[in-house]
Amino acid sequence: MDEEIYALAARQFNRVSRAQLKELGMSDKAIRHRLSSGQIVRVEDGVYALPPVLDDNRGKWIGATLTAPETYLNRLSAACAFDVLKRRPPYETVVRPGTGGRKRSGGIVIYRSTTLDGETSEFAGIPITSMPRTLLDLACLVSERALAKALRESIRLERTSMRELGDYLGRARGRKGSTKLAKALARYRDLPLERARSGAEIRALELLRDTDRPMPRLNVHVAGEEADLSWPREKLIIEIDGGPFHQDKGEDARKEAAWRSAGWRVERIPSDDVYERPMTFLALAPQAIVPLVPL
Repeated sequence: MDEEIYALAARQFNRVSRAQLKELGMSDKAIRHRLSSGQIVRVEDGVYALPPVLDDNRGKWIGATLTAPETYLNRLSAACAFDVLKRRPPYETVVRPGTGGRKRSGGIVIYRSTTLDGETSEFAGIPITSMPRTLLDLACLVSERALAKALRESIRLERTSMRELGDYLGRARGRKGSTKLAKALARYRDLPLERARSGAEIRALELLRDTDRPMPRLNVHVAGEEADLSWPREKLIIEIDGGPFHQDKGEDARKEAAWRSAGWRVERIPSDDVYERPMTFLALAPQAIVPLVPL
């Protein structure tokens, strides 16, 4: 039996439920003995871990969903698990089918919902609300700026797609948060989010569009090397430094030399400037398009 318990815990980020232990043939007396002897540790109501118990987010997330059948990570906890939001809640949140107000149990807040059909999924082994449902819940909790960032990241990380979100909003029309989410989605409908390598690139495209600047090509090859933002007519490349694609300075220098040899002007800007000092980025980009006025 011990091997089965260890195998189950290994699949569930070192968490097992009381119901699962009983399914493996363990009696209530045996569970109490293992608890008193320290062989298992209670982490939530009806959920245990094998020592040592690490401060691991995934363990907390799946542990929260093991507290009862049909329990799914939701709201801020789901957004963090999907990695589209960095703001950690002070407690984990889950949702179950049904009605009634929220309830606190240990380190978990439990919500009930009558609209979960077709709106749940599994991510990295964790039962969770779907990405569109998670964004709808976020729309009721966070600022427009935070929601926009979560939406951008959900597309960039391929957790969902513009089409899936549009279809979902058609079904969720009239529900709380749907208008706010639809407004956020409209800002990105014509931008190539799927080609972006970072949230900073998407934010840069948003700034260019909002100031009527010429739109660049995004992550296409120039002189044999992939460039972040490129404008062929101006022969201009802007590289947004930061993140996993700009950690090798030698590689960046080699690419820049290839572009300059091909006659391109190359500018670099830290990703933080795109968010915090947008005028610094816009000063490097081509000027706004001015329509010709007939004489």
